[in-house]
Amino acid sequence: MAAQRYSFPRRNRIIAGLSLGCLVVEAAVHSGSLITAREAVDAGREVFAIPGSIHSPQSRGCHRLIRQGAVLVETLDDILSALPLAPVLACQTSTVIDTQTPARPDHNDHPLLRALGDAPTALDLVIERSGLDVANAMAELTALELDGRVARCTDGRYQRLWL
Repeated sequence: MAAQRYSFPRRNRIIAGLSLGCLVVEAAVHSGSLITAREAVDAGREVFAIPGSIHSPQSRGCHRLIRQGAVLVETLDDILSALPLAPVLACQTSTVIDTQTPARPDHNDHPLLRALGDAPTALDLVIERSGLDVANAMAELTALELDGRVARCTDGRYQRLWL
């Protein structure tokens, strides 16, 4: 069945009921994400919200959720510590730790991370700030993305990820 506007509330209720929690990343004040969050609360599920810029209308819904008691999320640990995962973790038979894997290099001093700053940044601006040529900047951004330090936004900008 194709997505129909009238079916979204029912779909949201089902998703909220099947989930352990609901994470809202971006939401305007009147958005479907807030409907899903309300359904999650009604189903007794935890609601999480990632705060955004105070200047963005797409962050106002998340800010409202946080004021209403949603868990403010900055890292994955914020979510994992709030969810009832003990039964899930108890079912794991063993944990394998690879002691041969080298530690992740510290990229905090990387020129591209300094060029990115804290907000999503256009590639042209990253290149200008870093002083790298296009080919090297793209190669380094790809390496940082694979390392989990940078994410490419849907609009083509790059965002530094804080671990």
